[in-house]
Amino acid sequence: MHVQIQRIDPTLPLPSYQTKGAVGFDVITRETTMIEPGQIALVPGNVIVKVPDGYALLLVPRSSLPRKKGLICPHSLGVIDQDYHGEKDELMVQVQNISEATVTVERGERIAQGLFVKIEQAAWEEVTSHNATSRGGFGSTGGHS
Repeated sequence: MHVQIQRIDPTLPLPSYQTKGAVGFDVITRETTMIEPGQIALVPGNVIVKVPDGYALLLVPRSSLPRKKGLICPHSLGVIDQDYHGEKDELMVQVQNISEATVTVERGERIAQGLFVKIEQAAWEEVTSHNATSRGGFGSTGGHS
C-alpha cells in the first residue's frame, strides 16, 4: 500500500515499522512536551497522513507507555478519517499523566503506533424488529468458574 505522508519537521525521520512482522508504525513526537500530573495533553506526531480510500488510520498507545512514562490515552485510541489531511491536520497523540510527577515526552520519542484498518461505510436498512431473542449484555453470558 502506498500512502502519502508529509513531515512537519523534515529533520525527524519518517514513521517506521520496527520489525518485519510489526502491524503498527511508530509515531515520532515532534517537540518536547511536559505534562503535569492529571493533565491531558496533545503531543504532536510530526506528520500529516492521507489515509487511503477504504481504510481508517488508528492511533493507539505503545504498550509500554503507562509503565515507562505514566501516561495513558484517555480516549483509548484515535481514529483518523480519510479526509483528515489538510495543511494543519498533524497527527496528535492525546495522553493523560496518571503519575504523581510531571512527565516529559522528549522530541523524537515513540509513544504511539499507527495501524491502517480496512473499513466500509454502512448503508442502513431500517427494520421494525430483528426477530431475535434478547441475550442481555455486559457480562450476561456468565462469570468465572
